Amino acid sequence: MKGRTIVLDHFGDTEAAALIVDGKLDDLLIDSDGPRPGTIYRAIADRPVKGQGGMFLKTPDGSAFLRQIKGLAPGQPILVQVSGYAEPGKAIPVTQKLLFKSRYAIVTPGAPGTNISRSIRDEEERDRLLEIAHEAADGATHGLILRSSCAGADADDIADDIDAMLTLADKVLDDPSTEMELLSEGDGPHILAWRDWVEPADIVTDPGGFETHGVLDTVDSLSQPRVALDGGASMFVEPTRALVAVDVNTGADVSLAAGIKANMACARAVPRALRLRGLGGQITLDLAPMPKKDRRPFETALRQAFRADDVETTLVGWTPLGHYELQRKRARMPLAEVLK
Repeated sequence: MKGRTIVLDHFGDTEAAALIVDGKLDDLLIDSDGPRPGTIYRAIADRPVKGQGGMFLKTPDGSAFLRQIKGLAPGQPILVQVSGYAEPGKAIPVTQKLLFKSRYAIVTPGAPGTNISRSIRDEEERDRLLEIAHEAADGATHGLILRSSCAGADADDIADDIDAMLTLADKVLDDPSTEMELLSEGDGPHILAWRDWVEPADIVTDPGGFETHGVLDTVDSLSQPRVALDGGASMFVEPTRALVAVDVNTGADVSLAAGIKANMACARAVPRALRLRGLGGQITLDLAPMPKKDRRPFETALRQAFRADDVETTLVGWTPLGHYELQRKRARMPLAEVLK
């Protein structure tokens, strides 16, 4: 089955969205009980953490942790935004860098100027978008980024999006209160699907869409660590308390080229495997044996694969033992935690 399909449904009472590409589940968003990334609080500074350069904050949803707290004193109110999901038993990660993000526009308070996604290269289109932005944001003091989804989009839709985000930014930033408060809730899976999955797709909203389109079967398989790779190879994706371990095996192939084949297949498959399982933090790839001369092609393939992934991931590099390490933002709740 070719093409893209977006399925908006629920797991029980929990809102969820699935992206299916060419008949294969490519992305999965499931709501959780924790604060959603993008949520904005007026928090109250609580106590600094010596040696870490951070401070615990009080929020309506519990303790939060903020890094880089120069000039912040206990008891002081501060606007912060949830930047990811908290690990069990840990504080909510937050940032002072507020972003108001929608399908076409991102408003950036404190970072003035109008910028257009670098992926839009046509000069006539960039000029059109600049004209729309300048007219829609006339008089605004906030910065503005026009996302890649603006290419070819209707001018009124873009202008409406800019206006909505500017209005929300002003409402949050101009609130005069100093009390601890939730000011704006982050987007749920259905809105995130509309916001971030912007390529043309069939939209399914009928109840039971997950079952009809095989999403439930795929989710069941995601509870298992084994991921089949091309050519009979496989990898095992297993989260531990400290890190996520990915072990690559060549399978029955014992040829000299088996290692690089399996590792290249891992490079192509690992972003999807991590994305669907909601895994982040430190990730260590225990690759199949291959000559050092093949490391560069592997890194190139890995970099290319993560370029299409929307979760911030840093390719750290090789360890003395020949493992490859990644650092990935905890942008989603692990699937195993959500489905408990």
